[in-house]
Amino acid sequence: MTDKPVLLIVEDDLALQRQLRWAYEGYEIVGAATRAEAIEALRSREPAVVTLDLGLPPDPDGTSEGFATLAEMLALKPATKIIVASGHGARDSALRAIALGAWDFYAKPIDIDALGLIVARAFHVHALEAENRRLAAREVAAAGFGGLLYASDEMAKVVRTIERVAPADVSVMLLGASGTGKELLARGIHDHSPRRRGAFVAINCAAIPETLLESELFGHEKGAFTGAVKTTPGKIEQAAGGTLFLDEIGDVPLPLQVKLLRFLQERVIERIGGRRPIPVDTRIVCATHQDLNAMVADGRFRDDLYYRLAEIVVPIPGLAERPGDASLLARAFVRRHAATMNPAVTGLAPDALAAIDAWGWPGNVRELENRIKRAVIMADGKSVTAADLDLDATTVDPLPLNLRSARETADRKAIRQALAQAHGNISGASRLLGVSRPTLYDLLKSYDLHG
Repeated sequence: MTDKPVLLIVEDDLALQRQLRWAYEGYEIVGAATRAEAIEALRSREPAVVTLDLGLPPDPDGTSEGFATLAEMLALKPATKIIVASGHGARDSALRAIALGAWDFYAKPIDIDALGLIVARAFHVHALEAENRRLAAREVAAAGFGGLLYASDEMAKVVRTIERVAPADVSVMLLGASGTGKELLARGIHDHSPRRRGAFVAINCAAIPETLLESELFGHEKGAFTGAVKTTPGKIEQAAGGTLFLDEIGDVPLPLQVKLLRFLQERVIERIGGRRPIPVDTRIVCATHQDLNAMVADGRFRDDLYYRLAEIVVPIPGLAERPGDASLLARAFVRRHAATMNPAVTGLAPDALAAIDAWGWPGNVRELENRIKRAVIMADGKSVTAADLDLDATTVDPLPLNLRSARETADRKAIRQALAQAHGNISGASRLLGVSRPTLYDLLKSYDLHG
């Protein structure tokens, strides 16, 4: 082992492999002649850069084995910079390789100097990307945003996007499954915008009957219909100077989509039964769990309205895609609901934490809170158990890249859990983990975590 960066050369021509080894003295060279050897080297040495000959046995005259190797490598370690080579239909192979995720391509016969420049640039870019990920990870800690708790990189990225778009007066569409916190994020957009002194008005378009939705949005004049005993402003007017959040926008019927589009184009409304245009300055944030592109293709949602609403689109990950967030949220929910429902409950048992981390959470944060609420009520002891949650922690995880990465993942998870349980106290977390404070500090530094 050396401190040189590792370059993996996947080449079944051993003479050429030796030539490449001699040409690149600045790297620690690892050679492989088959897909199996290449994958083994990727797992054991984790090279930053790979040169991959597409013509590998048992298909040395074709590219099938090379492309299979490329796909498997990227699945295991997506950040790897893979430079592919082929003399078989070079242009078509290059296009396909880049489409699959290869970083660069060169055609045989090999120009050692040209390939050396490509390899050096790949190492440089890999190092820059690794540093960017490290700096981004330093910003990720248990944090709150508009009442939204998170500790995962995935949710931190969403929050950073929201913080950037909030000051810009553009329409934002939040895409995510039910229970992922879309309304909290919408409120966060409002609170971080110049409109924060105005009203934040939310309406669930799926929860209001189609016959009443127009009146709810646009308001009505006195006498406009039976029961309209007074003039009533709609939600759009109520949000003047502020933000209107349209949840489940995909459920707005087509006739009402036309009227909503006119408002977005002209920024004026007419109440039901009214004839006077009313200018309204309202920012629109909307959300849906539906595939609006498919609805547009099917004619169920207007494409012109979609483009007006989706000036900025922000996908929201499900709870299962946010490592560490479920246990963090669970503790917060236990504290919230135990205070009023069962003060004897003080926390979560180890088997409950394991079950929470293992569960898929199809209902996302809403399902988690409902299970915690029920478990707090039903718990007999001081700690909520997996049985109280009615969860089974049995899962089958995919094989990690290697043992080192598995250990690092387990270490990170355990440290985050301990810090969350100890409320960020290093001494308390070190006791929970059974290590000394200096050891925990070393681990925090090694993994770029922060207490």
